[in-house]
Amino acid sequence: MKNALDVLRERGFVGQTVYEDDLYELLGKESIPFYVGFDPTADSLHIGHYIPIMAMAHMQKAGHKPIALVGGGTGMIGDPSGRTDLRSMLTKEQIEHNVECIKGQMARFLTFEGENGAMIVNNADWLLNLNYVEFLRDIGVYFSVNKMLTAECFKMRMEKGLSFLEFNYMLMQAYDFLMLNEKFGVRLEMGGNDQWSNILAGADLIRRKKHIDAFAVTCPLLLNSEGKKMGKTAKGALWLSADRTTPYEFYQYFRNVEDVKVEECLRLLTFMPLDEIMELTKYRDERMNYAKERLAYEVTKLVHGVEEAEKAQSQAKAAFGGNMDDMPEVEIDGDGSLSVIDVLVGAGAAKSKGEARRLIEGGGVKIGDDKVTAISAVVSDFTNQNEFVLHKGKKFHVKVTLK
Repeated sequence: MKNALDVLRERGFVGQTVYEDDLYELLGKESIPFYVGFDPTADSLHIGHYIPIMAMAHMQKAGHKPIALVGGGTGMIGDPSGRTDLRSMLTKEQIEHNVECIKGQMARFLTFEGENGAMIVNNADWLLNLNYVEFLRDIGVYFSVNKMLTAECFKMRMEKGLSFLEFNYMLMQAYDFLMLNEKFGVRLEMGGNDQWSNILAGADLIRRKKHIDAFAVTCPLLLNSEGKKMGKTAKGALWLSADRTTPYEFYQYFRNVEDVKVEECLRLLTFMPLDEIMELTKYRDERMNYAKERLAYEVTKLVHGVEEAEKAQSQAKAAFGGNMDDMPEVEIDGDGSLSVIDVLVGAGAAKSKGEARRLIEGGGVKIGDDKVTAISAVVSDFTNQNEFVLHKGKKFHVKVTLK
């Protein structure tokens, strides 16, 4: 079987690592438990979690044992990484609810049975009843404040003020790695590039305290061509939950990614063979549209299942082909006197009335075949039916039913 690190490198998962040769040797000679941490700040994972989950799946296919650590304990503090403000703190009950929701989503990607079956562990089990004085004596002694302050995850918070609450986060995450090593023999922590300082701190703690090898690997973040995080939609984040982001919206997001990002997304977000990906994406012309359709279908299938992926695909084709019967639908309260601005907001085509006005003024809105030119326009200006098709630009098409 191919070494897991080779697989991860070929597909673009390896961002940063340490003691790479030693890790390569370890992964090649035995099955090792490894973990990725997930902050339970919402009742669903989002697209930012997708790449680490796929890395876990590839590791499991190569014979290694994944442990998904949900931060029921650290989630009560909040990770300062990538933040310029203090995260809002959740109640214990909110966190427990979110943890249960996240567990269900994991099963789409990981196998929980067999010798290297995945596990889900909650760090609340050892953090919530921790003796603080003992923690400082046993763990705090291994951390240099001067070194911690140079970590990227703290730099962004320094100007507005880094709370002592957040300052503890690195120690807590490092302690997680140590506890997982002691309980399950975990030797490797993986996560996003923005977690590098925290992950490295855990590996270093194990090496210094237990004098055994521990390793760190981070994965790249999903960025657009401008270097900004991908995964933002008109409604906010791109969630893996169908209740937060519908399978159709999820499909459409990936159907419309930039041409230059299609190959990377196929490598990172699907299990398609690399030679097939290369063949699909070698043309820089209209044939890239088929690659985008394949990307959207494969990713939606992984997250929501074959049935929802096929449904989203047929809805997308219907929307672009003008077949209203198979088009994605939305119901809005109102009648013919409803303003087009309210329709745009109600259908999710605009986040606010201000944005809706700008869309109309820019000439990007149509009802049926008629362009909307006046910001004061109402539905009855275009149709006397309670069902019609709303178009926003070239990529948003939805069947609207007034009720």
